[in-house]
Amino acid sequence: MAKSPDSSNSTSAGSSAVKRSMFSRKPKEAKAKKPSRLKQIGEVFTMTRRHDPMVPWLMLAVFLGVVAVSFLVGFWLDNWITGLIIGIPLGLLAATFILSRRAERAAFAQIENQPGASGAALGTLRRGWITEEQPVAVNPRTQDAVFRAVGRPGVVLVSEGPTHRVKPLLDAERKRLARILPNVPVHTIQTGRGEGQVPLSQVAKQMGKMKKELTKLEVSTVSKRIASMGNRLPIPKGIDPYKARPNRGR
Repeated sequence: MAKSPDSSNSTSAGSSAVKRSMFSRKPKEAKAKKPSRLKQIGEVFTMTRRHDPMVPWLMLAVFLGVVAVSFLVGFWLDNWITGLIIGIPLGLLAATFILSRRAERAAFAQIENQPGASGAALGTLRRGWITEEQPVAVNPRTQDAVFRAVGRPGVVLVSEGPTHRVKPLLDAERKRLARILPNVPVHTIQTGRGEGQVPLSQVAKQMGKMKKELTKLEVSTVSKRIASMGNRLPIPKGIDPYKARPNRGR
């Protein structure tokens, strides 16, 4: 029985449609747009003003002060227009700098007294430090914790919790490091508002002032040695802990 022309046409049309669908390009997925820089600055300003109502007036005072100084200098040089052209961008830059500093304080104020706040403070360190997101020692009952960072000053243990409660954790971790890294300096910082404690916003600054004792190569070696030990104290056989620090002469 002969095929009808309609059936042959539909078959060819269907096969061509299948071919087109096989080789046709897939529609591109819409990429999530990142917020613009101005929108990010606006969000930071809103968050900062919520915790620091004086920040708009401080930014305005700094901006006007820089512009005024630039205008006076330009007027003294008989070119006040150039002074304004230079002063306005400088004033905006100075106001933005004030906003960034105040925003950092506001961010620390939000996370203060929360678990993991000390680890977040270590996240603001500059390059040259090796930090860990998870604490190296925790008291499950009180939620006191000790975080660790390795840098050129040595190993820094940063604790969160009251001094009388967190001191045993610090002492235990410091003894542990002294056994496996006897030649590496170990520093301790207790975060908080109590006596002898350091506010979260000042942790990175205080660590930056520490005297450099290790080279960059030694920092990497010490970090790997600590990581090889794990979270517990047992020292693997065949490893001499007194050779944890590499020879500087090599």
